[in-house]
Parts: sequence; C-alpha cells; structure tokens
Amino acid sequence: MSNTWKTIRQAFEIKNNPYPWNKAISAGICLSFPVLIGLLFGSLQNGLYAGIGGFTYLYMFNEPYAQRAKKLFFVMIGLAAAVGMGTLLAPYPYAIAVAAGVIGLVGTFIFGALKIPGPAAIFFILVFTMTSAMEIDPSQAPLRAGLVLLGGAFSWLVAMYGWFINPRGPETAAIKRVYTQLAQLLDSVGTEEFSSARQRTLQQVRAAENTLHSGYIPWDKSSEYKKLYRLYEQANSLFSEVLEFHAPRKTRLPGELGESLRVLTASIGGKASKPIQLPEYTDAVTNRLMNEIAEVHEILSGREENTKRKMRISKPSVNEVFSGAFHKNSIVFVSAIRYGFILMVAALIAFSFDFDRSYWIPLSCAAVMLGSTVVTTFHRAIQRSVGTVVGILLASVLLSTHPGGYLIVLIIFLLSSLTELFIPRNYAIALFFITPNAIFMAENTTQIYDVSYFASTRIIDIFIGCAIGLIGTYLIGRRSASSRIPHLLSKTIRSQMGLVVLLFSQQRSEAEVMDSGEMKKMKTNLNNLGIVYTTALGEIPRNKKALDHLWPVIYSIEHLGYLLEAAAAKTNRPVLRDEDLSQLLLVFEMMAKAAGGKRSPATRYVPEIEGYPLIQKEIGDLQQALQMHELPGERGVGQMR
Repeated sequence: MSNTWKTIRQAFEIKNNPYPWNKAISAGICLSFPVLIGLLFGSLQNGLYAGIGGFTYLYMFNEPYAQRAKKLFFVMIGLAAAVGMGTLLAPYPYAIAVAAGVIGLVGTFIFGALKIPGPAAIFFILVFTMTSAMEIDPSQAPLRAGLVLLGGAFSWLVAMYGWFINPRGPETAAIKRVYTQLAQLLDSVGTEEFSSARQRTLQQVRAAENTLHSGYIPWDKSSEYKKLYRLYEQANSLFSEVLEFHAPRKTRLPGELGESLRVLTASIGGKASKPIQLPEYTDAVTNRLMNEIAEVHEILSGREENTKRKMRISKPSVNEVFSGAFHKNSIVFVSAIRYGFILMVAALIAFSFDFDRSYWIPLSCAAVMLGSTVVTTFHRAIQRSVGTVVGILLASVLLSTHPGGYLIVLIIFLLSSLTELFIPRNYAIALFFITPNAIFMAENTTQIYDVSYFASTRIIDIFIGCAIGLIGTYLIGRRSASSRIPHLLSKTIRSQMGLVVLLFSQQRSEAEVMDSGEMKKMKTNLNNLGIVYTTALGEIPRNKKALDHLWPVIYSIEHLGYLLEAAAAKTNRPVLRDEDLSQLLLVFEMMAKAAGGKRSPATRYVPEIEGYPLIQKEIGDLQQALQMHELPGERGVGQMR
C-alpha cells in the first residue's frame, strides 16, 4: 500500500525545471496565428483546420537545426496525411479503428528507433481521430490536408528562425556541457565522487557525439562545425587521459586544472579564448593532463593546424537504425506492436458501443500509453484522469460563454502557451490546458455548444480510455523488458568480441573499422540494451534487487564500448598473437554465456593489450561484475525471465 501511495505522490510531483518561455510563446503563436488568418479571411473553420498544423511545433526540441528541419518537415507531412486519411475514412468507423492502431504502431516505432524525444505518435492520433467528429465529407480531404500543411509550414518557419541567429547553437551547448562535466571530473579525482562523475561524463560525451552527428551536413564546409568537432575529439582525449592515468589516484589534482577548463568552457561559441597560464608540475602525469587542457586552448584559438584536420564522421544510416530496431528482442519493436494493438482495441470498443465523440477514448488510451514503463503509464493514467477533469471544467466555462471571433484566437494562444509552459513541471497541470485546448479546437470545428452534455461524456470517455491503456499495458507488457535483458547482454558482449577481433588482428586491414559491420552491430546492441534496462526498472512487478546488482554490468559494458570506439579511431593498434587473441575470445564467450543467465563466469586471465591498458582493465572489471551480480538462491538475471 505504501508503494502505491508513493507512486501516486510521484505522479503529482512538481519538478524543478525552468519554464520554457520562448517555446511556450512560440507554440501559442503557431496554433493561434493560422486561426487568426482564417478569421481575417472570413472562414474561422478553415483557420481551425490550419491551426491543427500548429501541432508541428510541439515536436521541436533543442536538437541541431539540420535534424530539426528534417524532423519537422516529416511531422507536418504526417499530420496533413493523417487529417486527409481520417476525412476519407470517416464514414467507416471500424476502418478508422484499424488505421488508428496502425498509425500508433508506425509512429511509436519510428520515434523509438530514432530516439526522437517528444510526444511521439499522440498528435498524429489526435488529428486523425478528430476527423470522426467533423462533418463527414470525404471530398473535403484535399482541402483539410492542405490547410493543415500550410499551418505546419508556418510552424516549421517559426521553429527554424534561430538558425539565422546562431546556426550551431545546439551543438555548441552540447560541447559546453561536456567540458563543464570534465571540469567536475577533474575536481573529483581522488575523492569518493569520482565514480559517479565518471559515469556522468561518459553520458555527456555520448550525448555530444549524438548531437554533433545529428547536426552534420556533408556540404557544410564552415570552420565552426570543424572547431566544435575538434573540441569533441579533444574531450574524448582528455577523458581517456583521466581514466588511464588518474582514476587509480588517491590524491586530488591541483584545483587550477579544473578552473582553467571552466575558463576555456566559457569561451566556447564566443570570442577567442584569453590566454591561460598553467604552471609546470613536477609530476609528469599531471603535466600530461595540463598539456591536454592547453590543446583545448589551441583549438579555441583557431590555429590552422587544427582546422585543417580531416573529420571522421561515422553514423548509421536510417535503414540501419530501423533494421537494428526491427527485431523480436528489440523493446522498441515490441512496444510499438503493443501500443498499436491496444490502441486499436480501444478504438474498436469506442465505435462498437456508439459513444458520442468516440475519438476521446482511443486518444486518452494513446496518451496514457506514452509512458515507457508500467510505472510511468500508471503515472500518466492518474495525471490524465485528474488533469482532464479539471481541464473539462475549464473548457465548460469557456464554451459556456459562446466565444467567437478574436476571443477564440486569444483563448487558443493562451491555452497552447500554458500547456508548453507547464509540461516540464508536471503533466497533470499541463492537462489543465491541453484538454480545453483540444476540446476547443475540435468542438469549434463542429459548432457544438451543449456544454453539460459534452462535459459529462468527455469525463466518461477519458476514464474508459485510461483504463483500457493501463490494463492493456499491465497485461501485455509488464515483464516484456526484463525477460529480454539476458539475451541482449549476451548479444552485446559477443558483438564487442567481434569488434575486438577486428581491432587487434590482421582483419583490420580489410575494412574501415569505424564504418564496419562489427562497429555498427555493437552500437545497435548497446542502444537496445540501454533502452531495455531503463524500461525494466519501471516494470511491475520487478526484481529491483537483481536490477540494482546488474547496473555495474551495464555500466561496464557501456564503458568498454566507449573504449573500443576510441581505439577504433587510432591507426597504430597492435596485432595480438594468436594465443592472446584466442584467450580474449574465450574470456568474452564465457562472459556472454554467464550474461545469458546460465552461470557465473570463472575468473580467467585477460591478456595484455599493448598501449591499451584501459581496455584490458575494463574486460577484467566486466568479468568481475558478472560474478558479483549473481544473487544468493538465484541464477543471475536469468531469474527475471
């Protein structure tokens, strides 16, 4: 009972996140301005259709503009297609139910596979199902879709205006976060905070890599991106230096090192860095670190030798990403199937029992299932139920005034802005404004003002939709993630084994390592493993103790992956003797079997890899972590099946 109340309290926890004023005001403009234009041209209803395209802006986050432009373009195309298809299928309720499930499945898979943050498929489902409440006229499909496309195009322009001011702003911010964390890492050497600081640094380095790769434009020859990428490479070098020579230290580093890095961080993306004075140290290892920091200053100063260095950009294609996620053991694929199926069931129930404005049932179901785990789904159900009741009461008050003209535009602007303002704080509070805004736009297109009737039916619809989403998620997906952990652990370790063979044997001359199949396979498996483990933490019921013990294994695998990637970027790697390579393969194979839940691996000798002691050490640490994660009376993670 105490856990239940704790979960309920967490659903209403107010997060201490900053208010996104710029995004909130821009969202209000994107949804209300098309309505204003329609009003000025004498057609409020067409303006409301165009306002639906304003949902495009809600998919805007602080990603690089190159990625943002492509993402929002396809979002506005998708919204227009959803409205057009919904208008065509409006006479056929059961066809709408099946199509809603397909839209939910495809949208969830695409957003999950590409790791795109935001509302995923929810607004595509909203605009598609809303058409069932509009006047049934399939001939209006091209007009409605075209108006939505125009509204989406306006949102695209609003989202991209920052490109003219600071075209590399998101990438610059990502690099600054890395160096800020690196300064904290230097401060933590020799303290108990070093382990957690190392973990946070690895996460920031990975995030910066993803951001820079997302912002890469092959034809962009600007020096700004090259400088940012060189700073990213230097951050990797600095991180490796700390791990290799300073992780075992019991004494702290001089405070001037971390402070100098903070001074340099402040100049990233701004004017040329001021000269920094670093003292000479008697400790040769500390001097090496000082030289790495001095190299950061050289890059920021724009020296010619730095800007002319060739960049090595290696990222998987969209097809490779989708193929990696399209697998029975991929939680993205499984979640997409579950989402689409439950959504289709909700829509079939709604249309079979002839509910008024049936789309509110599948829409509520879709919103609840946005939670990636059962716990977050339960949070969403609570938040949506309470938030929607308050929102409906607010909508009732607004519609009871029979607003018209410019007042409608103002209300849509305020509700849209308030929604975006409160989403980072608490989803339930945001629903106070999401619900009346959606009702306001949908019900105004059909000119329905029977306030007491629609208020009571909306509350019933939303509770039914929440219940279907929660029950369906609990019955179908409550253990789907944890049951996949053993297989993915084993698969990831074996993919790292394949990369080790490529890196430290004669095979490496046969392929470009960074673009090799082994490298891509390891990255795909690491990504899937991270998603599955995070999802398993929120399952009900879950073996929390086993999952907590498993974390050192997950972290060690991720860190080993990082070290192997760093080694792949170098060209002077040693060629291991056949005996040493065979021993490494044996160690990896025994670890892979243990990770599959079969048995704890015996401690085996890890041969020396000349010039790469960190890789040798991490393999040993992973072997030890796999031994320690086994619990008394259990057989490792295999017990979570």
